[in-house]
Amino acid sequence: MKNELVSIITPSYNSAQFIGQMIESILAQTYTEWELLITDDYSTDNSCAIIQKYTQQDGRIKLFKLTKNSGAGVARNESIKHATGRYIAFCDSDDMWYPDKLEKQVAFMQRMGCGLSYTSYMTCDEMGTLDGIVLCRRQETFATIKRDDKIGCLTAMYDRAIVGKVYMPLIRKRQDWGLMLNVLCKCKVAYGIKEPLAIYRLRANSISSNKLSLIKYNIGLYQEVLGWSKFRATLYFCFVFLPCYATKKIVVFMYNR
Repeated sequence: MKNELVSIITPSYNSAQFIGQMIESILAQTYTEWELLITDDYSTDNSCAIIQKYTQQDGRIKLFKLTKNSGAGVARNESIKHATGRYIAFCDSDDMWYPDKLEKQVAFMQRMGCGLSYTSYMTCDEMGTLDGIVLCRRQETFATIKRDDKIGCLTAMYDRAIVGKVYMPLIRKRQDWGLMLNVLCKCKVAYGIKEPLAIYRLRANSISSNKLSLIKYNIGLYQEVLGWSKFRATLYFCFVFLPCYATKKIVVFMYNR
């Protein structure tokens, strides 16, 4: 395996409670050719102070600050702008990686020669107690991702040598889904690792926990990213997205019973 640099993209907003655990999971990686690019989205807590302590301890960790609260997509794009690695990976401030995540995923991508890869992942509660697993499929395409976002952003990694540097679309929510669509427009097929290599933290008060509030953002994604009319986007959401999403949730529920 060739040791190529991985740029890890992290947005941070009032993340003092969890950001240290996330950074520690990156520091524990067995694959050491990485840079962690954290962009703070105008936090009002002591997130930046915590992050700065880590930047002083390890030069691979870099902090950038936005001058106003702009959303996770803008924060991620600021980090992507500064990325110098061949591979671009994503880990939000309240999520974590297993120590061998990068080592296994970089080797997998080099073996497969793919432009985008992803893995299964575990879920945990706010206290960090593991409570479930989300199993990925062996491969995804633009057509399958269009129906429903099946790639966990915290597991995604794309290869700049194949797809170039791809930014998040400038929409307030679901921009990670939009990025997967844009990447798959270029590389056509993404490949998955069935082994869970990351941990997604489920938070009761997060926006994504209220699925009804995300309806307008899902429809908006089809309009903004795919250029569809509101009528077409709404029909597709009702008759394609919702059945696919419901099926996915049923499968996850049954597997974790």
